[in-house]
Amino acid sequence: MRSLLALLTAAAAALAGSVFVTDYEYQADIPVCEVEYEYQADLCVYPVEYEYQADDEDGLWYFCDYEYQADFTVCYVDYEYQADLKIYFVDYEYQAGWEESSEWRGRLH
Repeated sequence: MRSLLALLTAAAAALAGSVFVTDYEYQADIPVCEVEYEYQADLCVYPVEYEYQADDEDGLWYFCDYEYQADFTVCYVDYEYQADLKIYFVDYEYQAGWEESSEWRGRLH
C-alpha cells in the first residue's frame, strides 16, 4: 500500500517543479536521498532560479521558501533504503532528467 501511495504522490510531483524541503519524513510527499554519484540516481536534478523554468520538467526543480508555494514536498533521508527516490544534483540544465535504468522511468506520467 505504501508503494502505491508513493507512486501516486511521485506521479503528481513529476508534473510540477516547485519543491519545498521539510525537516520530517512524515511531512513529505516523497522521501529522497541525495546520492554521491550520478549513476546511482533515479533522477538527475538541476535547481533553477525561477519557478517558471521548472514547469513540466521532471529534472528541473525550483526550491520554494514556503510549503504552500510548493507543488510537492520532499524530505532528505540519510540512507538510500529509506528513500522512494534517489536524486543527484547536476551542474548543467541539459544533464537533468531520468536515468535510463530507473524503475520510476515511464511510470510517473
